[in-house]
Amino acid sequence: MAGDADRLARFQREAEVLAALNHPHIAAIYGLEKTPDGTALVMELVEGEDLSRRIARGAIPIEEALPLARQIAEALEAAHEQGIIHRDLKPANIKVRSDGTVKVLDFGLAKAVDAPGGVSPSTSGSLTTPAMTQAGMILGTAAYMAPEQARGKTVD
Repeated sequence: MAGDADRLARFQREAEVLAALNHPHIAAIYGLEKTPDGTALVMELVEGEDLSRRIARGAIPIEEALPLARQIAEALEAAHEQGIIHRDLKPANIKVRSDGTVKVLDFGLAKAVDAPGGVSPSTSGSLTTPAMTQAGMILGTAAYMAPEQARGKTVD
């Protein structure tokens, strides 16, 4: 990745997006460090397992699932209020700490749109560039895409 300018640009944009989002259920970013050996995203250490591992252990009881869902919804609402659409929300991108606190991760495919009320986000346009994909390529994890995203239409 260190020699791929397009991937580094995506990495930089992810850092900028995460830095713009300050919410208790979104993993915080502290910096982007560049060294001769590479570039690293310095973010909050979130102890715990990702939601995909929790799901793999079996059905989640409703009394556990509802608080998780509420926290995820709050995180997404905060991102949407900043004009940022995640576009790759899946269980593997959600960490659950041992105390039940949720942290949404991986805004690498996020898209900036006009925030409610017509306010433009701090980063404009797509946070991914055409150079990052091939023509007609849809980004994300197919099984977790919104229907409009899977159809290659605009997400909102």
